[in-house]
Formats: sequence, C-alpha cells, structure tokens
Amino acid sequence: MKNLTPEDLAQKKCAPCEGKTAPMPKHEVEAHLKAVPGWTLGAEAKSIGRTYTMKNFVAAVQLIERIAAVAEAENHHPDLHLTGYRNLNVELSTHAIGGLSENDFIVAAKIEQLDKKLKEK
Repeated sequence: MKNLTPEDLAQKKCAPCEGKTAPMPKHEVEAHLKAVPGWTLGAEAKSIGRTYTMKNFVAAVQLIERIAAVAEAENHHPDLHLTGYRNLNVELSTHAIGGLSENDFIVAAKIEQLDKKLKEK
C-alpha cells in the first residue's frame, strides 16, 4: 500500500456507507492514521479523534460551522463536543459499520485543511 498523505485523502470524496461492508482492518487503520497527524485512535479502535483548543468561544463555534459544511458536503458527520468554552473535541466513526472506514479519514483530512486555513488568517 502506498503511503497516504493528507492531500491524498482530502482530494477524495466519501462513499455512501449502508452498513454492508466490514470496518477497516487494523493495518489499514494504522496506515490511514499516519496521514492525519494529530488524530488519535479511540477506544477499541472504532473511532478517531482530535481536540482543538481555540482562541475563544467564537473561534470554536466558527470551527464547528466550518466542520458542519464539510460534513454536509461529504454526508459523513462527526460527533462534536465543545467544552470549557473553547475546547472542541471531534470524533469520527462510521456508525453504520460499528467502526472505521476510509470516510472517517477523508473527513479528518478535510478538517485538517480547515485548521490550517484558520491558522493562516
């Protein structure tokens, strides 16, 4: 398998998942996880997540709005948890299969692009 880059994943489009496929095997999860630095594997390897500490509440809500736009465009929606007014925890999993799919990594890569754009402002 070719080493994936964040750009490789971000250029892809999420595929519809109706629960008819198996979760991604561990070796593929590990390869995909390397392509989204900063993201960590969740409990039982069924999700990936990342926490962003934003400048303030407004910046955190703006990031939520940007993530929502990506999620809608990809039709793949993360769990978002805003705590402590500026700490945003993003968790991705493919609920229909009870684990991870490539869609989770595609959305993570696209969220990473948002984070870079936020820092560039």
